[in-house]
Amino acid sequence: MSEDVPDQRLPEEGGRLLARISTEMVKAQKQFFGKGPTQAKSYFVDDMLFIVMQGGLTTAEKTMMEFDEADRVRDFRQTFENRMTERLTEMIEQLTRRKVLTYQSQILFEPDRIIEMFVFDDRAPAELIEATAEAQLRGEPAGQVSTEDVALDDPSSSGQS
Repeated sequence: MSEDVPDQRLPEEGGRLLARISTEMVKAQKQFFGKGPTQAKSYFVDDMLFIVMQGGLTTAEKTMMEFDEADRVRDFRQTFENRMTERLTEMIEQLTRRKVLTYQSQILFEPDRIIEMFVFDDRAPAELIEATAEAQLRGEPAGQVSTEDVALDDPSSSGQS
């Protein structure tokens, strides 16, 4: 994790930042696993960010699931995500301009979901929490992206500012 994250205004307004976070996480999954999720959505709640992704199991992981080896798939994913902690938290800190204290990842099966959880050093700005809540109340896709929305080599949506 980076030492200091400047305390600056949000780089983008609430809904756009949520979508950008989802996009960057899908790109990271595609880059490092070789296959990304089919859909992702980001949520800010208090001092936490949740990114929920659907799809994304590799062919090898699906095959292991057919052999009733869910625990091995989960173990590999957990080990991999533990090694990816610094890269992923730095990406989120750059996007949000906020300090991440801790990160955890969990994979679920049936239905297939990957949940990335980031805890920040303080409560999220009101506009991010409001964007999450308003989208939920209206049933709108704020912060949601699908695979078709994300190009791995698209420089306009990179995590670099």
